Amino acid sequence: MKINVVITDDHKMVREGIKQLLELKDSISVVGMASDGLECISVLKDKKPDLLLLDINMPVNNGLQTLEKIKKMNLDVKVILLTVHNEVDYLLKAIEVGADGYVLKDSGSAELINAIEIVMGGESYIQPDMIPMLNSKMISRNSDKGKVKALTKRELEVLVLVSEGMFNKEIADKLSISERTVKNHISSIFKKIDVADRTQAAVFAIRNNLIHI
Repeated sequence: MKINVVITDDHKMVREGIKQLLELKDSISVVGMASDGLECISVLKDKKPDLLLLDINMPVNNGLQTLEKIKKMNLDVKVILLTVHNEVDYLLKAIEVGADGYVLKDSGSAELINAIEIVMGGESYIQPDMIPMLNSKMISRNSDKGKVKALTKRELEVLVLVSEGMFNKEIADKLSISERTVKNHISSIFKKIDVADRTQAAVFAIRNNLIHI
């Protein structure tokens, strides 16, 4: 049986090029294409493909937002993100949202077809040269979890306010505590999460979803 595929990318030349490459394989048929996230959902409902190749950078809902919608709508389709982004944070977010595969656009056609076949076989596929970065990131995240757990409830409150750009006096007024107490909390926080200044503390808070930007 053929694998029915939909391609979503905001560049027409990219869509058509991938289509031509995939259809050199007798077992793959491209049944639809879309240029943005909104159109993608419509095409998926209409064509009901087995697999979606989804770009990340797109107008009208990017690839990650589109993937989140697909999961919330329980659409029965495997999704491989096909992207220029080789940063591990994009890969990590894709995994968290529920992508079945992650392939870089500078890969060869053989790797893309291999990824499609592996995903359709029920397994996930991650571009091999990104796996060491992913493992390193996961180790870092696990370390961060321990640091977050070491913070008291009050320290978490102070960390969030520091990360939102508030000064010590503002934090003291908001929490009804003294500035000296705020300074003590901040000193303790910096030691526990291993940062040297307020900017690093804010980065830590963002990375661990304590605040959102």
